[in-house]
Amino acid sequence: MSSFLVVFCNNTLKDKEKMHLIHQFLEEYDIQSAEDIQDALKDLLGGTIKEMMEAEMDDHLGYEKSERSDSDDYRNGYKRKRVNSRYGSMEIEVPQDRKSTFEPQVVKKRQKDISDIDQKIISMYAKGMTTRQISETIEDIYGFETSEGFISDVTDKILPQIEDWQNRPLDEVYPILYIDAIHYSVRDNGVIRKLAAYVILGINAEGKKEVLTISIGENESSKYWLSVLNELKNRGVKDILIICADGLTGIKEAIAAAFPKPEYQRCIVHQVRNTLRYVPDKDRKAFATDLKTIYQAADEKKALAALDRVTEKWTPKYPNSMKRWKDNWDSISPIFKFSATVRKVIYTTNAIESLNSTYRKLNRQRSVFPSDTALLKALYLATFEATKKWTATIRNWAQVYGELSIMYEGRLPE
Repeated sequence: MSSFLVVFCNNTLKDKEKMHLIHQFLEEYDIQSAEDIQDALKDLLGGTIKEMMEAEMDDHLGYEKSERSDSDDYRNGYKRKRVNSRYGSMEIEVPQDRKSTFEPQVVKKRQKDISDIDQKIISMYAKGMTTRQISETIEDIYGFETSEGFISDVTDKILPQIEDWQNRPLDEVYPILYIDAIHYSVRDNGVIRKLAAYVILGINAEGKKEVLTISIGENESSKYWLSVLNELKNRGVKDILIICADGLTGIKEAIAAAFPKPEYQRCIVHQVRNTLRYVPDKDRKAFATDLKTIYQAADEKKALAALDRVTEKWTPKYPNSMKRWKDNWDSISPIFKFSATVRKVIYTTNAIESLNSTYRKLNRQRSVFPSDTALLKALYLATFEATKKWTATIRNWAQVYGELSIMYEGRLPE
């Protein structure tokens, strides 16, 4: 490899050696600008690749270029080939042999890209960029064009990974499961439809967060949710202690059919948000403070008393604001059997809220997804990026696990 190129690839050189080589580099290529550096690096890279392929040819033929041989196969000049590199588009010289049996490995025969561009494209896609935005960015940075079709083909390479991820085995028991939905606009045969992405997030027995699945659907129903929950069963889930969800149509009936034992807990955060949705700013803070007296009550009896007080206070001004609390009380009230520590884990939905903020960025980047496959790819990649740092256990998990073990005796691993 060229000694100049080593400077840019090797971090182990001593500072003096680096400076000496850099001075040589500047003098030899008459560097005056950043573009000159880019051109020089392309030249060095091209020369280095050629040297490496020459060594491969020596190995293929069994003798070096300067040696004589009786072999009926020999060198047969060079073929110029254009490739895309991290320094831009460039031409390289590929050694040829008479029999055309040489298969270079440094840059393979049909390889047109040596820039690791695939990973960069996938990374940009994960951040919610559209195929057009990625194509324009690649051209701005690297100086070569990539069609939107090419970008889509590259991201399609992750589809088998998504399938493997969606079918991976799961734990037998999850103490807590959260189910949430985010809506996206998707184009289907020229018609734009609203589709929901349903995310199921689990807290496993070790107290760690885990996205179990992402499902894209159009209509919520007990039949739909039964198929989603049965998929979890087919992947190894045998029991769930608490399922926390908003009022998704048919979810309660589906849970009862698929997993008869779980506690169905209405999501408190969504319950509060729905209550305050049409309350103007001037009353929102005071109303929210009053709602806390309900879901932070010491027990269900005190919570019901608080519910009556809040309803009496705010119903004259906002007639239907508290109706859902009374209607949904059977799925709100399970929380009152738990200690404050366990309650906090259940109704503090930081885990799924932080995930949702990542998903909402996709909506800000794209107003419409070209297909449900494109949406699934973006969601999977966004999930992968968001969950990279999920290594810590839930706060006070030992205490939470201990309480759940007593309350749901015999259902958690020892």
